[in-house]
Amino acid sequence: MPEDQGVMGKRSVACAALIWLAAAWAATAEAADSAVVLLYHRFDDDRIPAFNTTSSQLSTQIADLKNGGHVVMSLADVVGAMRNATPLPDKAVVITVDDASASTYSRAWPILKKAGLPMAVAVATDEVDRGGSEIMSWAQLRELAASGVVIASQGAGRLHMAKAGAEAIAADLARARARFEQELGAAPSILVWPYGEASAESMRVAREAGFVAAFGQHSGAAWGKANFFYLPRFAATAAYGEPDRFRLAVRSLPLPALDVSPDDPLLKVNPPAFGFTLAEEVPGIEGLACFASHAGQLRVERLGPRVEVRMDKPFPAGRGRINCTVTTLEGRWRWFGWQILAP
Repeated sequence: MPEDQGVMGKRSVACAALIWLAAAWAATAEAADSAVVLLYHRFDDDRIPAFNTTSSQLSTQIADLKNGGHVVMSLADVVGAMRNATPLPDKAVVITVDDASASTYSRAWPILKKAGLPMAVAVATDEVDRGGSEIMSWAQLRELAASGVVIASQGAGRLHMAKAGAEAIAADLARARARFEQELGAAPSILVWPYGEASAESMRVAREAGFVAAFGQHSGAAWGKANFFYLPRFAATAAYGEPDRFRLAVRSLPLPALDVSPDDPLLKVNPPAFGFTLAEEVPGIEGLACFASHAGQLRVERLGPRVEVRMDKPFPAGRGRINCTVTTLEGRWRWFGWQILAP
């Protein structure tokens, strides 16, 4: 694994898990250029139900992954493969957890470790420095890193980076990098946008800060030809983690969308003239449907490979989402999501 793909320690994976991984990979019928990245927050903590996943739910999801022929990979390995255009196994899946909750260490990690599955944890360094019973300590993060867990950065102060200026973003990322280097011996090169919020300017600053990829909180399969600084993740918490929805999400394929407009998720015009170009022929594209979080199903117009999505109603202030999906002949869904921020 490339050293610049995140803070990784020595791998400590059970032999049985390695055998399962090799068998699942060998059983793959075809190579892919995408992976489904799952997003979790807290475990067995129902104070914020939308962020919670129970231990029972997580165990059921792990069983679904193993029984469904999925190959669970580290975030670093998937990012590295996509950057190098190295084929990924079909049904590749990554497990990521935001916010460094103590429940990730006490509840989720023992289950994942027993199953031999890797995970990544996204950390805002100021929160770890403040400490307390609800956040992991640096010692616990060092233990996870030494066990092969990828540590990703959420910056230092969990900024709303789409709204912050370039200098403030750069300073926040630099402060976090210094703390990671001091506490873990190296800094992450994978960024997770706090709140899923990003802008064209924040992406530029992240790239200049040395990050190689950044992930949001919008739905879809992460695709090797997409914008590496605005890659999607499927939420797997609460209702999003219910069996039917979970199985649909982890089997999803990317809708090969390029030349997305507007390319800046921070809207300058509202409603936006949203559209994208299909990079390749998509069988069944006539069934494409697009939805907005504030307006329901939208009108779709096509001119050859170009898809234009029309909406009359402006997004309300704050975060909003657009999802475009089409089913495949195999019953899997191609999925392209985009999160916007309306001032």
